[in-house]
Amino acid sequence: MIIVEEVQSDNQKKKFLEFPAQLYRHDKSYIRPRNQDIEEIFDPEKNKSFVNGECARFLFKNKENEIVGKVAVFTSTLYEQKQPTGGIGFFDCINDQKTADFIFDHCKHWLQERGMEAMDGPINFGERDKFWGLLTEGFAEPLFGMNYNFPYYKDLFENYGFKVYFEQLCFSRPIFAEVSRIFTLMHTKHSRNPAISARPMKKNDLPKFAKDFTEIYNQAWAVHGEGKQLEEAKVLKMFRTMKPIINEHISWFVYENEKPIAMWMNLPDVNQWFKYLNGKFGIIEKLKFLWIKQFKKNEKMVGLVFGVVPEWQKKGIDGYMIWEGTQHLRKHTDFKTTELQWIGDFNPKMIKIAESLDTTVTRKLATYRYLFDRNREFERHPIL
Repeated sequence: MIIVEEVQSDNQKKKFLEFPAQLYRHDKSYIRPRNQDIEEIFDPEKNKSFVNGECARFLFKNKENEIVGKVAVFTSTLYEQKQPTGGIGFFDCINDQKTADFIFDHCKHWLQERGMEAMDGPINFGERDKFWGLLTEGFAEPLFGMNYNFPYYKDLFENYGFKVYFEQLCFSRPIFAEVSRIFTLMHTKHSRNPAISARPMKKNDLPKFAKDFTEIYNQAWAVHGEGKQLEEAKVLKMFRTMKPIINEHISWFVYENEKPIAMWMNLPDVNQWFKYLNGKFGIIEKLKFLWIKQFKKNEKMVGLVFGVVPEWQKKGIDGYMIWEGTQHLRKHTDFKTTELQWIGDFNPKMIKIAESLDTTVTRKLATYRYLFDRNREFERHPIL
């Protein structure tokens, strides 16, 4: 017998947050997400997805009143697919297929009542940049905003009937690994051009770098599949939010005279600091965070965006920028590894760019899909 409780009260919200910490208490690679980063997703005042969708959270208990699983389930009119498709996320479960099947069945029925014909998971009720996908390879400490789970979750999903809709590839590179010879050659070539210069991002000039970032991004990525035009004001707001953790040695811009032509944006992986806070971020934890940030070495940085404007692509300016930045950060930081956020296997252009940066795939996640009509032909995500 399994008891279902919809998460509504403060006590139930607390249990929703605490269950994973209890489940993973012996797993040294698990890093508990900040409570506020989870709760903001389910707050209609902070998550714009509620304007176009509906969401509910559930706890599942056994006959001894012990929590054995949890999940969130949601719909969104903006999540356009071939068939009406809902989502499930924030799934955690004991290693028991019957319990997992009960949770999946509950989600399926909830979605069917709302006209859905399929469910994807585990995904986020919002953007793809956080809490998206099931970890299937590379069970190391997760990056900030990245899902982490036990290896047995893969069996729970696939035994129920979920199939991989697309794989999410995560790339990594040691900071002190040998750099491709073509990068150093391109650095030498472009260093001779007095019109070309590279400079790191500075906290005291965020409006300028927000403007330059927007200009490069909209030229370099808006034309790629699923690319979106960015607004300078929103980029500046994002930069100001990130200001406390910006490291001025690891994000670089390249200019032809004063025209921005390339960028390489990185941030420290804040999970390397948050892992000491047990999901909390009150006044005491904020003070502790400042102390940790000051005295605990962070050896992992995360690549956010890499872009070159079209007229400078395939001319080696990326090699110039990478070697210029790498030489600098090797001298001025403690970072030993750079990791890229996931790239879908449906996007070969971006995978090729990641591979060109001398990276290797170090972990994989999967976005699964379950069609309610079991006779319907399953199709993977189309290639862009």
